This record gives sequence, structure tokens and C-alpha cells, in this order.
Amino acid sequence: MGNFSIKEKYFKFILYLVIIGLVNIVGITLFFRADLTRDKIYSLSQASQDVVETLSEPLSIKVFFSKDLPAPHNNTERYLRDLLEEYAARGKKYFNYTFYNVTQEEGALAQKSDENRDMAKDYGIQPVQIRIMENDEVKFKNAYMGLVILHGDLMEKIEAITSTNGLEYKLTTAIQKMNSKVSALLRLKEKVNITMYLSSSLNTIAPLIGLDQLPMLGKAVTDTIENLNSKSLGILDFKHIDISDKNKLDALGKKHDLMALSWPAIPEKNILPGIGAAGLVIEFKDKTTTLPLISAMELPIIGTTYQMADPGALEEELNAIVEKLIGINKDIGFLSGHGTHSLMPDRMAMMQGRPGGGLQAFNALVSSRYSIKPIDLKDGAIPDGLNCLIIARPTQKFSDYELFQIDQALMKGTNLAFFSDSFNEIMPQQGQMGMPPGYEPIDTGLEKLLTHYGINIKKAYVLDKESYKHQAPQNMGGGEQNIYFAPMLKEKSINNTPGFMDNIKGLIALQISPLELVHENIDKDKVMATKLLSSSDESWLMEGMINLNPMFITPPESKDEMKSYDLAYLLEGTFTSFFKGKTIPEKELGEKDIKEDDGKNQDEKNQLEKNQLKGFTARNTFLETSKPAKLFVLPCSQMLEDNMLDPEGRTTNATFILNIIDHLNGDDKIAQLRSKQQTLNPIAQTTPFGRGIIKTFNIIALPILVILFGLGVLARRTSRKKKIANRFKA
Repeated sequence: MGNFSIKEKYFKFILYLVIIGLVNIVGITLFFRADLTRDKIYSLSQASQDVVETLSEPLSIKVFFSKDLPAPHNNTERYLRDLLEEYAARGKKYFNYTFYNVTQEEGALAQKSDENRDMAKDYGIQPVQIRIMENDEVKFKNAYMGLVILHGDLMEKIEAITSTNGLEYKLTTAIQKMNSKVSALLRLKEKVNITMYLSSSLNTIAPLIGLDQLPMLGKAVTDTIENLNSKSLGILDFKHIDISDKNKLDALGKKHDLMALSWPAIPEKNILPGIGAAGLVIEFKDKTTTLPLISAMELPIIGTTYQMADPGALEEELNAIVEKLIGINKDIGFLSGHGTHSLMPDRMAMMQGRPGGGLQAFNALVSSRYSIKPIDLKDGAIPDGLNCLIIARPTQKFSDYELFQIDQALMKGTNLAFFSDSFNEIMPQQGQMGMPPGYEPIDTGLEKLLTHYGINIKKAYVLDKESYKHQAPQNMGGGEQNIYFAPMLKEKSINNTPGFMDNIKGLIALQISPLELVHENIDKDKVMATKLLSSSDESWLMEGMINLNPMFITPPESKDEMKSYDLAYLLEGTFTSFFKGKTIPEKELGEKDIKEDDGKNQDEKNQLEKNQLKGFTARNTFLETSKPAKLFVLPCSQMLEDNMLDPEGRTTNATFILNIIDHLNGDDKIAQLRSKQQTLNPIAQTTPFGRGIIKTFNIIALPILVILFGLGVLARRTSRKKKIANRFKA
């Protein structure tokens, strides 16, 4: 019996050794890693997977990283290797990477490392100085910690990788920037259909409406689309339909919002009554956009005037629309004029010693992923190809026609991001030193549009006990001072349910106003309202006389006077036009309109007067119901300014703003990728009673649990020994 037990033990021992050996062999040959972090920060995001899986041409990454670096830089290199390995697993044959030895070597390796350092310098990768601890001394050392990405003739580089924070985001966005359009075009399985509805019947009335070049428009548009198709790898399927049947035109007009012109008989011109249309319908899968080739507008004195699309500018606009439909458009509109924020500082003001303003950090962060196009409503319309239009703190009145343009942009599916202020700060003039600034309510006219869509901005500032604190100067008593008009938003104040809001755990607002939903203006079956931000339960309002001197702001004595206020909303769905059932506003005469009007002779003016003949109509000239669109409202333009955003885009304020813009451009995966490595984890707020319970549990309950667990293990072992003893006694 004893000999059998010894053989059994040796057999089990050998068997365990074999199993351990096989497990190690499996571990070497099969790559597997489990990411147990809550936000999966060590796993490739879906956005990264999509980017490398759609590579259509080889992409290579050359990494120049010095060896034997101290912590934490050695961990950065290890993380980078693992990250690139996961990229390579997804990118397969089109993705490869190489680590080059750039460390000072001796002997046979010296020449190779010298060549690698020269290669790094040729790519613009220079060593950076890092601090290390050796023999209880702080020393400085030059080290290479950069990489270069090569894709065809394009090159992107990251010169200094000093941290793992945000590294996947930098790599993925760089690869996406180099690869997006070509790969997107190559992987399209369906064509983009472009149909030109251009009625030849319009040629008979073209001279009467000032469009003498209309008969040549069809050929010009056809040539433009053929040229665009050759640049787009043949993804466009084009056809021309000459339509003059009233029933068919009515059906198309309702389906595609295609503008139709109809006219009565004009015997003196031998013109019979007729109907016609001029427009492009661009379709891809379930998405459709209509681009008019003739537009009608009302001008003062002149009346209704018609304009023909410029074939020269049509290619750029069509390209933007096609890219928007297939999901690769990177154009963002930024409204200029009307006192809005400027993307660049005012150099003249800076030379005169005044603040230059400008959203330089915002401009740099957004421009790294998008092409920002300034939009001036006085000079032109809002392009149809934009995914998003940003309106940042307008202070001057909009004309009704300009409001009409913004309304119609939303109706066409252009998402709007509205960053506003409720008050305009008026600084004291010379000779009034020591006087506090004044605050005038801002009324631009946009407020009535927002109210119609379902959002009302109150003329007030939200003050919050949960606010930013700063060190007061000694002449004011020193110590910490609450800046109540700079609420700290955290925990329950931030809605983390939407994917693009995930991991946004703390924000600072400044001079923010409260929002109210106008429920009677929101069709709940068509529009969904999502509250993104709110203040704490210990908030109150400052309205009427505004004074933001912290020394004169005190919280209300009663908690009944405080409550939470809504601070940011996202509305998405199908909106109704503010101008539905109303007359289209007249366009104010600009310099271009005046020059064109002055250039017309009397005969041409007489012809224009004939355009007002009874029965001459243009239908479907504007959209009454929107395509699926989004409207974001944040009554705090301060969050775009340089003092609220970091140039690297790593703070939660910057991440929040960039994620909003990504969401409005249909790029939620990139927003989630950017968010997952946020490092701000504020401690949850607890009551004194709750903290006491936790403290008591840690001091008393945990040791008791450990003792009980130990006694349980001891009892189990004792019971096992007794069973073994009883077994052998038998």
C-alpha cells in the first residue's frame, strides 16, 4: 500500500511537470491577454480596429526608442510594443512595425546604432531629455522616444512618447488621417447615385428670369460630375432625366424636396404654360441629399430673383456632399461675423495692449482632425456638405434671412453646435477706473429659433456651492475662496449614458446660464432631448443686476432657495422649420447684389418685372421638415477659450468639447477612444455618517472577517485530517 502511494506521488509529479510544460508551450505559440481594467485601456478600441482593418495599402511604423530606460519610460516602451502588436494582428499584411536600436553601443553594434540614429534625425525624431535616479542622485539623460508612420507618400510622426496616456488616440487618428478617403472609396460596395433632374422646358423661360446661360447648364454639370468621378475611383453613377410631367414632378418634389417652377402662357412671347425642375439628387444607401441648380430669393425693391448654380464651384460642393454621405467628410463650418469668437487672436488689439481674444487652443485641437471653414452669412449660403456648423458666442443681431439660412441648414441635416453667452461684458471706459464691468443681455434673434426647436436660455448665471476654489490674496484675507460662478460639474451632474460622454467625470464651467426645455414645442415622437450637464442641488441664480465680484456673492441661507439647473442639452431627431407657414424673408442687399442690380439695363429690369406675372410660381423653395439632425446647446462660450482648454487636449474640458464635435460629425468611436484614458477620477461625495461607517468597517469589520476566514480554513483542515486518519485506521 505504501509503495503504491509513493509511485502515485511520483506519477502525479511527472504529470504536473508535463502539463506545466504544455501550458508554457501554448502560451508561447498562442497570443492571449485579458484586459481587466474597467475602461479597457489596454485593449484596442473599436475605432482603432476599424482604422487598421480598412488599410488598402501597406503602412509601416518605425520606432526609435532607447533601451534600458528607467521607470516609467520602460513601461511606456512595453505598452507601445503591445499596442503595435495588437494593431498588427488587426491590420495583417498591410500593417508592420520595426523597433530600431538607437542606444549607444560598443563593438560590432556601434555602427548599426549610429546609422539608426541618423535615420531618426532624417525623419525629424530628436532625442528628448529625461530625468533619472542613479545612486541616490537625480541625473538627466538624452533618450530617443519617437516614431514615424509611413503610408504611401504620406508621413506622420510623434516626436516624444513620454507617457502611455492618449497614445492609442494619437496613433489611430494619425493613421485615420492618412488612410481614410482612399480606403473608404475602395471598400464601398455600392455606388453613389447622382440624378440630375433638368427640364428642357425651362430653356423657353430662362431669358425671362435672368438665366440666359441655363441651356448650357446641363453640359457643364455633366462634365463636372465626370471629372469628380475620375477623382473618386469611379464610385459615382450619374444619369440625367428631362422631366416635364406634372404628376411625376409633384411626386419627386414631395420625395426629394426638388424645387419646381411653373408658369402660365405668355402669348406675346409664344410661350405655352409649363412646369420644370432643376436639381441634383444624391443618394447612397438610405441617405439622400438634394442640391438645387436654380434657387429663388426675395430681394428688396427687386422682388423675386433667380440664381443658377455656379458650375465652377459645383465640384467642391458635390465632393463635400458625397464624402458626407459615405461618412468621411471632415469639414466643419464655423460661423464668422455677428461678434462671434474668432479662431485667431486680434493682432492689432494685442499691439495696442488690449486682449487679443481668439480660440487658439480650440482651433488647434479641432484642426488636427477637421478642416474648419469660416461661414459668413452676408457673403454666401451655408454649404450642404457640412456635417456640423459651430456658432460660438454671437453678440450682434441676425437678420431674418440669416436666421432662415441657419434654419434651413438644420432642415437639410447639418448638425448645429451652439455655444452662447447670456450677457455681454462692458468694461469701464477710461476715467472710470475701479468701477465694476457692466453686463448687458445679448439678443441676437437666434433665441427665438432655439425656443421654437424646444430650448430656452434664461438670462441669468448659475451659481453653485460645488464650485472652483482659488487662493485669495493676503490683502483680502487669504485662504480659499469659492468662485461660485465657476461650477464644478461631477458625478450626478454629468450624464455618462451616451457613448461619447463615457468617462467624462469632471468639468469646470464659467459664467454658464440655465436651460429650460419648452416641452410644448418638442414632438416627443420625432425629437429626443438628452440632458448632458446640470448643476448640483446647491445652486441658485444671479439675474437682473449682475455683479461677479466673489467678495459680494454669498449663498442663500435657506436650502429651499437652491436647486439643480440644466446646463447642456442635445436634441436629435426630425425638427420643424421655424418658417413653416411663413413668408420666406427677404435677403438684405449686399454689395454683390447692388452691383448686379446697377449693371442691369432698363430692358432687363422690365423683364424682371414680368417675372411677377400671376401664376408664375416656385414650389419646394425651402424645407418645412428636417432630415435627421442634432442640435447641441451649451450656454457657456467660455468653455471654448484658451484658459479653459489645454493645448494637448487631455483635460476633461477639452475631451468633452472634442467629443461633442465628434458626435455631431458621426464619429462616436473616436470620441470613446479619446475618453477611455481620462485619468480624472474624483472621489465620490459621501456624508459624514457614510464616511464613519466606512471607517468603522475598515478598522473593525475587516479584521474580524479575516479572523473568521482563518478559523474556517483551520476547521476545514482539521476535518480533512480526521477523515484521512479514520480512513487509514479502517
